[in-house]
Amino acid sequence: MKHNWKPGTLIYPLPAAMISCGSHPEEYNIITVSWLGTLCTNPPICYISVRPERHSYEIIRRNMEFVINLTTEALARATDWCGVRSGKDYNKFQEMGLTPGKAVAVSAPIIDESPLSIECRVKEIIALGSHDMFIADVVNVQADDRYFDAETGKFDMEKARLLAYSHGNYYGLGEHIGKFGWSVRKK
Repeated sequence: MKHNWKPGTLIYPLPAAMISCGSHPEEYNIITVSWLGTLCTNPPICYISVRPERHSYEIIRRNMEFVINLTTEALARATDWCGVRSGKDYNKFQEMGLTPGKAVAVSAPIIDESPLSIECRVKEIIALGSHDMFIADVVNVQADDRYFDAETGKFDMEKARLLAYSHGNYYGLGEHIGKFGWSVRKK
């Protein structure tokens, strides 16, 4: 038996990402977002959804660029703090001891402590209701060398210990269960 609820967005877990924005150090800001995802692989297109009343909203809208910085268990406190404090009142980089790094293709900073920083250029903004969706082309990705597997040359997501968000709570991703296609692979 199932219980019926009013329509809602209960699609969990989601990434807990810190979005960095701003074109110069005086305007740099970080907003924590979990309403984000992939829209297309080729060309690489992603999105973030942000409430218009958030401080970062105008910065992103004005510059039409942002960086999605994936977070880790070690960054959990900073991730939460940057989601509940406003950049109007705090310099989030300084308060959380985070380092604004140089992006390659956008003016927004990366967060050096993030294992993966996805540089994005906004191509469209769609007003949806409580949030506006910023659809963006991925123009560069910076990956921390510490998480590369020397044998395979691939980025080791498990080693990065990424952070997830589920219905108001943060979680480490936990134990690896299988790789895509494992259920049908010949033994």
